[in-house]
Amino acid sequence: MIRTFILVFFFALAIVLLLPWLILWTLVTRDPVPMYRVSMGAVRFTVRAAGVRVRLEGVDNIPAGVCIFAANHVSNIDPLAFVPLIPRRVSLLMKKELFRIPLLSFGMRMAGFVPVDRASRDSASASLAVAVRHLKNGLSFAVYPEGTRSSNGRLRPFKGGAFVMAIQAGVPIVPVSIVGARKLLPKGQWALRPGEIVIRFGPPVDASQFTVARRSELVARVESLVAAGLPPEQQPLPRSSRSSA
Repeated sequence: MIRTFILVFFFALAIVLLLPWLILWTLVTRDPVPMYRVSMGAVRFTVRAAGVRVRLEGVDNIPAGVCIFAANHVSNIDPLAFVPLIPRRVSLLMKKELFRIPLLSFGMRMAGFVPVDRASRDSASASLAVAVRHLKNGLSFAVYPEGTRSSNGRLRPFKGGAFVMAIQAGVPIVPVSIVGARKLLPKGQWALRPGEIVIRFGPPVDASQFTVARRSELVARVESLVAAGLPPEQQPLPRSSRSSA
């Protein structure tokens, strides 16, 4: 539990001591990039201090322009290890509950993060529309198309929301395979173990070549590429096995 304590302690310290100054700087300069970079640097430092090493593979696959990074999700450590290592500023679709945290909520909104109420279809659609505007304005996104963490580590079927975003904005999707996170912090546990997480960026898929009516083809393509970067124990079960489980 000591590593989990280190994560929580440093994050709380950063929110109380560092974030107010970053917010003030952003209000004065109207430029959220320095706040984003410093915040991501603090997350990288904290994750490393907790004993988690992160190795990147396939960085050359990342296109030069705006894109959506679509990753598998097995652990609460995923976003902390993955998002700060993306070599550009990205936005996130985040649960609305996180935006109830004072100060942190203000900073996340200034950084362009988008709250999502998954219990409300209309609210979720409105959040996706905001995300599409961000994409068209030049801000990339990192998403977890499974919608929630996998309980057994295997890749779950992807939902279509992020793919509609990509089609409407006409941006490529970069498949991302996160390996090793479940061994360090399985779903339902709080004791973080030391170790290595590998993040593999696959070849991008051009969503502008698809229509919303054909989004299932895009979903299947990206899902297969994410699966291809995972070890056997994280591969999705055959569809017949899923339906009979």
